[in-house]
Amino acid sequence: MLGKLRLLLKDTVIYGTSTILARGLNYVLVPLYANLLTTFENGVHSLLYANIALLNVLFAYGMETAYLKTASDALRADGDRSGYFSTGFLSLLLTSTLFAVMLVLFAPAFALAIGLDPQAGEFVRYAAVILWLDALLVVPFADLRLRRRALRFAAARVMGVIAVVVSAWVMIVQMGVGLKGAFFANIAGSLVSLGLVLPAFSGLKPLFSSRRLGEMLRIGLPYVPTGIAGLLIHLIDRNVLIRMPRESIDRLYGSGVEASDVVGIYGRVVAFGILLQLFIQVFRFAWQPFFLQHADDPESKPLFRQVLTLSTLFTMLVAVGATFFVPDLVRWHIGGAFYLLPPPYWIGLSVLPWIFWSYVFDMASTNLSAGILITGTTRYLPVVTFAGAAVTTAVCVALVPVMGMDGAGVAILAGTFVMSLFMALFSLKVYPNRYEWGRLGVVLAGGVFCTRVPVLLGSESLVLETGLLLMFGALVLLVFRTEVRYVLNAVGRRRG
Repeated sequence: MLGKLRLLLKDTVIYGTSTILARGLNYVLVPLYANLLTTFENGVHSLLYANIALLNVLFAYGMETAYLKTASDALRADGDRSGYFSTGFLSLLLTSTLFAVMLVLFAPAFALAIGLDPQAGEFVRYAAVILWLDALLVVPFADLRLRRRALRFAAARVMGVIAVVVSAWVMIVQMGVGLKGAFFANIAGSLVSLGLVLPAFSGLKPLFSSRRLGEMLRIGLPYVPTGIAGLLIHLIDRNVLIRMPRESIDRLYGSGVEASDVVGIYGRVVAFGILLQLFIQVFRFAWQPFFLQHADDPESKPLFRQVLTLSTLFTMLVAVGATFFVPDLVRWHIGGAFYLLPPPYWIGLSVLPWIFWSYVFDMASTNLSAGILITGTTRYLPVVTFAGAAVTTAVCVALVPVMGMDGAGVAILAGTFVMSLFMALFSLKVYPNRYEWGRLGVVLAGGVFCTRVPVLLGSESLVLETGLLLMFGALVLLVFRTEVRYVLNAVGRRRG
């Protein structure tokens, strides 16, 4: 078991290094946009990119997971994946082209539908190009993951992001293009990534099989409503905030603030949830191929149980630390002129704890999805994610007029909790396993208590918060002392 955990760790490190580097470079854009674009322009950018993420699900219609599953089975059966690669890519090429053309033609109407002026249709057209290019990358990137070409995968992602950052800097800082530059930069990055994954197209043949497509769609299509609902948990907030009543904005933020300003402030603040978002994304890249490859192993269930425990504990630890230290970090500045997050955005910092804790339940759901995919019972996924999306939407609509940005944060936490609850219910029904729910619950309660202590005491001193973080770490070691001893012994034997 330890050897397989090391294999997962190796892939996680490679995917993780590239993703952290890519996101870290991309993260440069957050203070760049916050300092050089207005809060209103940031609102337009944040809202459009939230809807780009939602539309990405429609453009890809679950083909990434479908390809991983079908091509993995084909490799085990006869060693040939090319039929599934060709069918998947050609299908995406056709449908994404049709979707993008429709979006370009009806751009003003789409802008109006999401709460923007019809004049913002220009930016919708740029978004259509981004969506089209991203769809063409779905199968090649999945193929690199399947064949464990992690380094090539990493290079394509990192170089694409470097192209985005460089292009954004040139267009916004040097050329003064403004908001357009943010979209042009993304298009440039996608083109660079596409060029770097061209070797993966060696698997592309002039083959298109309706039988293979049907097989892939049966696996992938359930991920469309599931994916949209899952993203709604983290993205419906912008679409509700843009419709925030005028009287609520005046009461909470003052008469000089518009709804687009609120969305811009909120979008830039929650971007600092990158710490946990990064870890979960990195883990997911390595986790899905890993559990598919080891699903038939006799020790798979104890292995999966250990993975859930360790990954969830790590997520809790980061959530506690981030709650304490990120609000101070974002106030850092150079000469009072260039901030990580300028002062106008600080009114949204209170939303961060809600966002950080939501990722703990997101991690649990990611682990539990293994049982559903291994058994092929993807019919449960829409129920899981629609439950989470329904709760998020309902809480968001109810609380945003009352609490503003904090209401949106509470809604995200509520939605991810409900989603993990339903995921556990269905996953354990089809793939029973004895997870450490009791002890994980104790640690979760301890972490929430630690993060509330500074609020209750009215003190946010560095000494107090550092002490509380160490106290939480001690709680983890106490509750999971057997597992800690096992890991330490295993590391000791390896060194010996």
